Amino acid sequence: MTVVSLDALISGARAGRLVSFPTDTVPALASLPEKSSLIYAAKQRSREKPLILMAAHANEVWAFTQGRDEEYTVWREMAKMYWPGALTLVLPASERVPREMISSGDRNFSQYTNQLRNSDTVGIRVPNSAIARKILAQTGPLATTSINLSGQPPLRTVSEIEAQFPDILSLAATEYDTELPGTGLPSTVVKWTGKNWQVLRQGAIKIEF
Repeated sequence: MTVVSLDALISGARAGRLVSFPTDTVPALASLPEKSSLIYAAKQRSREKPLILMAAHANEVWAFTQGRDEEYTVWREMAKMYWPGALTLVLPASERVPREMISSGDRNFSQYTNQLRNSDTVGIRVPNSAIARKILAQTGPLATTSINLSGQPPLRTVSEIEAQFPDILSLAATEYDTELPGTGLPSTVVKWTGKNWQVLRQGAIKIEF
């Protein structure tokens, strides 16, 4: 792992490198959406497991989704309630989502549910982390997941990340030493079914419908 400055990490991400930075939940492993295959390879992760599109601002992610006007109203209301924060919304994906980021097989978030697999979806989130949003504001939305080998617990420290992922760019701790650490819990994941919300994973935010 190469520990780098904020500017170097942003430049690396823009150039298509794998990067790691803190969030409000667990540290992220991230890439440009069109470079998502790098994440799957590094984590030894099944392509059936989806990634999350993370952005600095809500208005940057809606173009990656598609729905009716009344659906967008509902989605934006949910985002306004919980963003920035540890809630991932799983919504119908637009053609702007690179095919590399759509999971293979069922091609959606159905790893968490037995619902019918009738469309491609994308998970979107705006983190409640100043340093993460500062990075994302400069890179644009990134494909993200927790940083760990598939099936293992998320890594939390720089030393753990360095041991397992020596080739990625990781943000130096001195760049965010005033920020509160992440909760260590994954984001809560909710999916829009076309009529209402369905909880796919309870995480840092406890939510019921």
